[in-house]
Amino acid sequence: MITIALSKGRIFDETLPLLDAAGIVPLENPESSRKLIIGTNRDDVQLIIVRASDVPTYVQYGAADMGVAGRDVLIEHGGSNIYQPLDLEIAKCRLMVAVPEGFDYEGAVRRGARLRVATKYIDSAREHFARKGVHVDLIKLYGSMELAPLVGLADAIVDLVSTGGTLKANKLVAVEHIYDVSSRLIVNQAAYKLKRDSIKPIIDTFSAAIGKQA
Repeated sequence: MITIALSKGRIFDETLPLLDAAGIVPLENPESSRKLIIGTNRDDVQLIIVRASDVPTYVQYGAADMGVAGRDVLIEHGGSNIYQPLDLEIAKCRLMVAVPEGFDYEGAVRRGARLRVATKYIDSAREHFARKGVHVDLIKLYGSMELAPLVGLADAIVDLVSTGGTLKANKLVAVEHIYDVSSRLIVNQAAYKLKRDSIKPIIDTFSAAIGKQA
């Protein structure tokens, strides 16, 4: 049995065509089903539905043989025992620094001001600001990041930006690009050795499907 860990939403939706190319069709939609283990048309493949931030953990410890996770999640996870054979080039976005409209971010940086930054991407944010020599106090939040500057909790946020619509709606503006994000196929290294005959064809099919999309 091959177990693939996926998260609901955009990653699941954009992984579906790749699964289809590999002849894998989920028997249920995780958005409408309460099941966390979803069968497929193949008796030897099942999907497990977990939080996006938990996908690398399930793969690292072998609870899932494979998974799909964003670059941002993988950087924050920092786990070993994970093989990353493919950038699937799906669920693309950017990790950005954003501030309220009218906030002089560049001026604050030049003055050496100590900024309060809200984010759930603590490691990425810490490395980014350290590289720039900017002093920050990092405040960990798990959601509604845009609210933090509006109520005075933080001067800036570090968050994923796709279209920028949410920032604009909350009168925030992106001021600094940290890195581009896309989702990667990840594989447990032990599973790859033990189940190579089953896993390798899936990787190859995904790779070919990405080539056709390019």
